[in-house]
Parts: sequence; C-alpha cells; structure tokens
Amino acid sequence: MADPSDKSDASDPSDRPSRRVIPPHGGYRKLRSFQVAQLVYDGTVIFCDRFVDKRSRTHDQMVQAARSGVQNIAEGSVASATSKATELKLTGTARASLEELLLDYQDFLRQRGLRLWDKASPEALAIRRRYLCDPSDPSDRSDSSDPSRSSDPYRFAIASPEEAANTLICLINQASFLLARQLRRLEDRFLKDGGFRERLYRERARTRRQHPS
Repeated sequence: MADPSDKSDASDPSDRPSRRVIPPHGGYRKLRSFQVAQLVYDGTVIFCDRFVDKRSRTHDQMVQAARSGVQNIAEGSVASATSKATELKLTGTARASLEELLLDYQDFLRQRGLRLWDKASPEALAIRRRYLCDPSDPSDRSDSSDPSRSSDPYRFAIASPEEAANTLICLINQASFLLARQLRRLEDRFLKDGGFRERLYRERARTRRQHPS
C-alpha cells in the first residue's frame, strides 16, 4: 500500500498545468524520511551534550552526521526541480551519513559494555510501535500541556545512556529503511521519465510540432 506521507509535492494539484518541464519539488517536510531524520538529529544533539565530551571530535562528528542526514534530504528535494541525478546523489548521501551515525551509537554501547537491543526485543518493538503511532509530522506537535514532551518526544534528556542510544539506533534504522525505499522510487522514476534536459528536449520538440515556424 502506498505511503501518503512520502509524497514530496507540496503544491496545489488544482494549480498544475497538464505538462510541466519543472515538476513539483521541495515538499521535503512531508517526507517521512525527513521527519524521522529530524528526530534523530534533535535526539543526537541532546545525547551528545549529555554523554559525549563536547571537546572531542566524536561529539562534532556525530552531530554533523545527524545534521547531514536532515540537510541532504531537504537539499535533494529542492534540487529535484532541475536535476534528478542530484536528488539521487543527495538522498544517498543522507543515508550514508545516518549509517555513519549508526556505527557511532553501536560503538558507544560496545565500548561501555552496554546492551545493544535486538531488533525483536520488547524495547525495540515498543519504539517501533510508538514511531508508527506518532503523528505524520513529529516536528509539529501541538501538545502544549507538556513542553518537554513536545520538544523531546522520546525523552532523551532523561533517558539512560543505554536507552537513549538504542532508541536512536531504532530511529536511524527506520530512517535508513525509508531512504532506501525512496531511492528505489527515485531510480525508477529517473529511468522512466529521464532528467531535466530530456524533459526539456521533449517539451521543446512537442511545442515545435504544434507551432511550426
């Protein structure tokens, strides 16, 4: 079944002409992959400030890897207007950045003798259930009765190191899964429709046929 949260078109369908050389683009905030990556970024900032020496390279590298995941999804969505190849590259870069971050969290647990949750563990399944029950945009929460829950929905500010790291690993795995599926769709669309130059050539040829000089 199609996932409506993965649609990146933020424009009004009623305003679309029948043919567009520059397709709808830039609706990255509606992408579930972006939303989860943003949760990972916010959680990583809190995690690193609590558990990783702020003067260390690891602190900066983890925060930057999390930020790269978010930024590259957004940049790829905007770049899709004129370059599907760039969108593919940036989306792949986002996934690679999150994979780097995943290894950092796994190293954190291993080096401290902390438990890495199995994917089928009750804790990991609980995080997945909670993620699936979250609103479509986790970054836009309207529950003003508990400000801390709105800005830190997974309670990284009070979680133990083991709980926080494993929760972030679960979210990174979900983001990576969504990005892999997103990449497959982008590849299929690119093979079917071509890039910006090909669309431009087809539309110019069509216009010339309709309006010969």
